[in-house]
Amino acid sequence: MKSIVLASNNAKKMNELNALLAPLGFEVIAQGQLGIPEAEEPHCTFVENALAKARHAANLSGLPALADDSGLCVAALGGAPGVYSARFAGEPKSDARNNEKLLADLGAHCNRAAHFVSVIVLVRHADDPQPLIAEGEWHGEILAAPRGESGFGYDPLFYVRDFDCSAAELDAATKNRLSHRGQAMQKLIDRLPTL
Repeated sequence: MKSIVLASNNAKKMNELNALLAPLGFEVIAQGQLGIPEAEEPHCTFVENALAKARHAANLSGLPALADDSGLCVAALGGAPGVYSARFAGEPKSDARNNEKLLADLGAHCNRAAHFVSVIVLVRHADDPQPLIAEGEWHGEILAAPRGESGFGYDPLFYVRDFDCSAAELDAATKNRLSHRGQAMQKLIDRLPTL
């Protein structure tokens, strides 16, 4: 198995990525297991934040690093919460408070269109001049109330029309196939070099 450090400590995100990469012979190690602190995410775009996180983890681990920056973009909110999705309701991070704030901000707005974005960056080393970058989008709508017990983040509020359910009501394999992160990972896997 080849090791890649994941520039995140999100256990559910790590499980999703391990499920996608393990069959290819890659072991994903959370940066926290190596004592690596979270990187700053000062940028206003997903790609800049993902690149900063990947370079930070590669620099401190000496291993290839994979970083995902993702979030929910809601049309009626001008693309918010966007890159601030994880901390939309402030510190400390809380999925429940983020979901409550999203519903409050949307109120009775009739335009419920939204999409998830995931930008995944893989750097072979901290100074990699040609990082692999892949992006995925998953389009849906925001429900009026949470549904489902699976997933994380905004999944209970994200309605998937083709399946007539929320993302939190999908089984893990289906979600991994449809999701923004699953799409981005598939694009990355298609271009994955031998490390």
